[in-house]
Amino acid sequence: MIAPMNSNGRMNDIQNSALHGLMSYIENEAQPMIVLDVDYNILAANAAYQRQFGAERPYVGRKCYQISHGYKLPCDQAGEHCPMRKAAATLGPDRVLHIHHTPRGPEHVDVELRPILNPQREIIAYVERLTSVSSASAKPSQNGLVGRSAAFVAALATLQRAAPSQIPVLLLGESGTGKELFARALHQSSSRAQGPLVIVDCTGLSETLFESELFGHERGAFTGAAQRKIGLAETAHGGTLFLDEIGDVPLAMQVKLLRLIESGTFRRVGGVDTLRADFRLVAATHKPLREMVAQQTFRQDLYYRISAFPVRLPALRERRDDIPLLVESLLQRVAGETPMTVERAAMQQLTQYDYPGNIRELRNILDRARLFADDGVIRARDLPPELLTSPQLAAAPVHRAAVRPDAEKMSFMQRIAGFSGSRGELAAHLGLSERTLYRRLKQYGLV
Repeated sequence: MIAPMNSNGRMNDIQNSALHGLMSYIENEAQPMIVLDVDYNILAANAAYQRQFGAERPYVGRKCYQISHGYKLPCDQAGEHCPMRKAAATLGPDRVLHIHHTPRGPEHVDVELRPILNPQREIIAYVERLTSVSSASAKPSQNGLVGRSAAFVAALATLQRAAPSQIPVLLLGESGTGKELFARALHQSSSRAQGPLVIVDCTGLSETLFESELFGHERGAFTGAAQRKIGLAETAHGGTLFLDEIGDVPLAMQVKLLRLIESGTFRRVGGVDTLRADFRLVAATHKPLREMVAQQTFRQDLYYRISAFPVRLPALRERRDDIPLLVESLLQRVAGETPMTVERAAMQQLTQYDYPGNIRELRNILDRARLFADDGVIRARDLPPELLTSPQLAAAPVHRAAVRPDAEKMSFMQRIAGFSGSRGELAAHLGLSERTLYRRLKQYGLV
């Protein structure tokens, strides 16, 4: 059931027949959709929207930002990107990943907004399509990706762009940033979600072992090959092949890997038959592949083949706002009979630490601390010594640039050096919102 509204005369420019046609169009769509006027008012919603986002809440006649975010102002005035603003400027569609308030709590929602034009090319309404992102959670979760900081949302939004296509994706980030979880999220959001996700850990594999693992081998191919073995590339047929730490692939094997990626063909070790495997490639590394190409320790042709769509994953120190959320999620995942909690002083220490080992290090810290928390409460004294800071620092707001201004500025300048894209592209490259990027540029006197 669609509930139209005249919005106090705001729809005077739309003839009744055109409006009813638009309503019929969205009602027949399986995905949640709403119709908005130019003043952000919700005019109509299809049944899918009512089931997923409406519940018992009145929404027709209310502002979209009130329903989705609980804001009193439009998104762009509340520090977020508003697709309506860009659509109004370009008269074309815009797409953004937002965190919406839903009957189930906060959720990541992929929002696509399209303007409806009259014959004079004036915007008379908007149609908004909303798709929940099930591969990541904006609230504590016992599995999968968790986060809601600007840096995390930017990386997730970039991933969502690539998910529907077959383009190879290269995940770039420090060790412990959750590259495997991002690869799983990409797979789950793709058209190959019903197929297998096959993970190949390239770390520490010799040339012979890597070839056998990836391509398989025939019986008698080498000493100890008592029977035929199906390789991981063949196992990934119809799904996604995830090459974790691809920078560790032996140089001699990179040409065979390139042939597999480009042609989808390979031969088992000791075999003569050419086999085929249809998979979507996702690779990940914490190594500087560009420098390795220059040093001739990584093939240039392979680099360009795997890096068609690079996605930079933020370090944990770049998404400090997510630390309490991650702490609660990680404690849920190891919960025994006694639920674990963290006192305020301990949480403050956890949010101030830089985590060179990222989320993996945070998990290890919590695993250690809970062994000292006999009553189920993790206190500051239960944390490792390296997390302990002075009382003055513990009482101060967390501003990493204030702690190490020279190092922070130098790191930032190195990351933006040579970048030639727009500010929006630079923000996506850095895993920041445009608002945060502007503040950082202004802080360092670059604008």
